[in-house]
Amino acid sequence: MIRALCRRAVAGWPGARPVAGVALVGAVMASGQAPLGWWWLSLPALALFLHLLASAPRGRGWLAWFGGAGYFAAALAWIVEPFLIAPEVYGWMAPFAVVFLSFGLALFWAVASLGARGRFPLIGLALGLTLVELARGYVLTGFPWAMIGHVWIGHAPAQVAALIGPSGLTLFTLLVAALLAQRRVVPMALAVGLVAAGFGFGMWREAQPEPAPRMAMLRLVQPNAEQGLKWDPDQARLFFDRQLSFTAAGSRPDLVIWPETAVPYLLEENPVVGELIAQAGRGSPVAVGVQRVEGRQFWNSLAVIGSGGRVSANYDKHHLVPFGEYIPFGDVMYDWFGLVAFAAQQGNGYSPGPGPAVLDLGGNLGKALPLICYEAIFPQDLRAAPERADWILQITNDAWFGTWSGPFQHLAQAQLRAIEQGLPLVRVANTGVTAVIDARGRIVDSLPMGEAGYLDARLPGALPPPPYARWGEGPVLMLLMGLALGLWIARRRTSA
Repeated sequence: MIRALCRRAVAGWPGARPVAGVALVGAVMASGQAPLGWWWLSLPALALFLHLLASAPRGRGWLAWFGGAGYFAAALAWIVEPFLIAPEVYGWMAPFAVVFLSFGLALFWAVASLGARGRFPLIGLALGLTLVELARGYVLTGFPWAMIGHVWIGHAPAQVAALIGPSGLTLFTLLVAALLAQRRVVPMALAVGLVAAGFGFGMWREAQPEPAPRMAMLRLVQPNAEQGLKWDPDQARLFFDRQLSFTAAGSRPDLVIWPETAVPYLLEENPVVGELIAQAGRGSPVAVGVQRVEGRQFWNSLAVIGSGGRVSANYDKHHLVPFGEYIPFGDVMYDWFGLVAFAAQQGNGYSPGPGPAVLDLGGNLGKALPLICYEAIFPQDLRAAPERADWILQITNDAWFGTWSGPFQHLAQAQLRAIEQGLPLVRVANTGVTAVIDARGRIVDSLPMGEAGYLDARLPGALPPPPYARWGEGPVLMLLMGLALGLWIARRRTSA
């Protein structure tokens, strides 16, 4: 059976030139992702990609696979950055990371090419790609980075995510591209009308009155600790002292926030560290990224330090980065090969926390939903919170992602989470971008990339929960089922 499948795959090979061409089209499609945000170039490239798949006489799976690989290689080129922190040790892995990640994620698109069968291949492809993009956020712990619908982040149509979430935004984008790919007047006019409707809805929603801000002043601390120096003993003390200085400067805010793993010492073993942080806070709580230890287990955590250096609240990151914060089968890989997780400082990595949580910070600060770094890319994790928070707090160390596309794509996804939940999001990053995002996903204040400093900002207000926050993926799944049923009925009628 396997031999027969291999023969069939080889027989369906469309040739090197079509494969190279579709890979180039895929790379152009990635121009819609941050930091470029060129949706006007990405959208016609997507239409061309769908046209090439739908019209191919053979080898659609190959074309979808290589087109997807071109897209992901261009969009996720930042994946080489962690391997270049210590290039003498890990640099040789960088090209393999790009190849394996891009072709691995593109396998989802190859599966979606099955939807191109029948009389309406373009609509079938749109439905298939939407389903696999949704699945990409769950399979093998999920990686919903650079979704097709993300091209609208920073533009008015992104507000559609408040209704139907990121998968609905992807379906919207693919339906527009499928109509354009038909290259006929009426479908292309419908595509233009859909885009205009997306802009119209987004602009209307952004023009609505702003919710009243909370009476809480936050201080966001950005130490700009270079990843290659972050854990050096001498430099670590310099970065720690820098954060203490920023915390103690000027007037006293209601809450000070440091980024992920901002404290280079274990609080459990160095109680004086907590006391120093509390003294700098001058009576205000300080939320800091720490590594927490119990026995031989370590957690990537957020700790809220109050008077006397006591930890008044704690959150352990639960959605860990594979190979970054833990190694699958980590004990074996560490004992046999010495392979360790990149971001974790101990052995084979961190342990996962119990799950999403909401921290009641009291008073004007209200309830915060904490996210640590990578957790902000998973909309399902925010929906799984035990109760609705007043705001979202993300701490992160994007120094791992370099200075070009990675940090800005991460920021864009945080903006989308704010839109989906109707909640303001406060983002504190080690090297940037530190930002305050309102409940409609707009950046209202920020610190530039690569600069040390602090930002004092008022906490924006929250909106009532939008449809996506209440119903999640339910509406878009029903929409997909309805479209699939309509497609099946149309195919039956045309074949009768």
